Amino acid sequence: MIHVDAMKVLTIAAQFLAEKNVDFAADLIQQEIPFVPARNTGRHYSTAQKLAIFAQDHFIDRYSGEMLLNPGVLRSISRLCPREFPFQTNWRMDACHPAIWRLTPTIDHVVPVARGGSDEPANWVTTNMIHNSAKANWTLEELGWKLYPLKDGQDWDGLSRQFLTIFDQYPVLHEDAYIRDWYRATSKIYR
Repeated sequence: MIHVDAMKVLTIAAQFLAEKNVDFAADLIQQEIPFVPARNTGRHYSTAQKLAIFAQDHFIDRYSGEMLLNPGVLRSISRLCPREFPFQTNWRMDACHPAIWRLTPTIDHVVPVARGGSDEPANWVTTNMIHNSAKANWTLEELGWKLYPLKDGQDWDGLSRQFLTIFDQYPVLHEDAYIRDWYRATSKIYR
């Protein structure tokens, strides 16, 4: 979404360019709507950190209010039913079941770090892969999104307890390092 002031500035800049005044156009843009490159800090979170945020948010997508699932249960279902519920490690949309994108929780920064937000738990919320990809470095205001509040009495666990049972019942899941990692983190919170 283009801010109204940016539209006005770019309209004037286009007029300058039509009159072969590149320097005036460049100066106007620099003065009125300067480009500030986004910074990439290469954030990485442990499984325990991610699960703590997901549990705190009760596995609720804070941008849509929809319920999400523990990544361990999603990957377990995929491992046990690979043709029916495929997952691809590079998240290729042509090779992953769409429900994986829609129901896998991720951490997002409400105020993007690239836009000055902090990389601290107070700025972290749970959202799904689709919303995280769509939001990118935009603010909620720019997208017209809102942050759904947590409701009192929410107890959705993203099927975390069922994941623990499934893991215990299927030794083949113990061979998968990703699933084991989610099992360890989930056990600490839900057992």
